[in-house]
Amino acid sequence: MPVSEQMPIRTKPSTATEDDGTRQLLEWGSSMVGAGLFAAVLLVTVLGGFGHTGARTNTGWFALIIALMSLPFGGLLLALGVAKWLRNRSIRRSL
Repeated sequence: MPVSEQMPIRTKPSTATEDDGTRQLLEWGSSMVGAGLFAAVLLVTVLGGFGHTGARTNTGWFALIIALMSLPFGGLLLALGVAKWLRNRSIRRSL
């Protein structure tokens, strides 16, 4: 844009119908939490469980690593998605 032109002014307020990433945060967060829970259930039921020193099998260690990576990160993504969804809902109600 040339310097002499003004920036266009956005007249309508931001609404929840615009793609602000909330849906993606909810989808990816829930899928990562689901993958972590699935890995944890597999670890306990099929892959030998775990003791005081960790998993009992090599694949159990892999499932433990997946669960310990996916659950915290997916939980944070899911929490952020829920917070954005609640914020968008309150903005939509106030309009």
